[in-house]
Amino acid sequence: MKWFSLIILIILTTFSSCAPVLRQEIIEKAIVDVQFSSIRQHPDLYRGKVFILGGLIVSTKLTERGSLIEAVYISADTRGYLKDVKPTNGRFMAIYPKDRGILDPLIYKEGREITIAGEFLETQTGKIGEMEYTYPVFEIKDIYLWEEKKAYYLTPPYPPYYYPYQYPYPSPYPYWYDPWWRDYYPPPLWYVPPKR
Repeated sequence: MKWFSLIILIILTTFSSCAPVLRQEIIEKAIVDVQFSSIRQHPDLYRGKVFILGGLIVSTKLTERGSLIEAVYISADTRGYLKDVKPTNGRFMAIYPKDRGILDPLIYKEGREITIAGEFLETQTGKIGEMEYTYPVFEIKDIYLWEEKKAYYLTPPYPPYYYPYQYPYPSPYPYWYDPWWRDYYPPPLWYVPPKR
């Protein structure tokens, strides 16, 4: 009976870890593959359609219309998980309507990853640096902010001020036994080197 319970628990954990990050009813009606070049050329064909977009936030501003996110597009799969870490296919803007609240620029800051379900509204001309750029603009129906990536630093298992410590006298260990820490830590105080 214990084995059966364990198998059920593993299956449930597997399925829950594959759950969509956005609301299921939105995902079912949304378009996943986005071609911004096609949207820019024929905006009327796509107006009102909902898309699943992954993005790397460039900036978030509070405007009269609501919270405005500018993001670099990252493709997402049918559950909203980001596929590719390499941002491709350009940038987009996404508006979170003011009547639904705000997206705080301190939380939705530059470098954070998001997945949104957005209804295409229009194209808007803006600038990236000195270059003019045409942004597809979406109204956010649902949004998921991915956990912030943290930098991990590997520290050596020894104090750095001992590196690279070497014995000034013969090793107390036989030639076939050479522990890694021998060269990094001083010998114990009780150790007396053999006389020659």
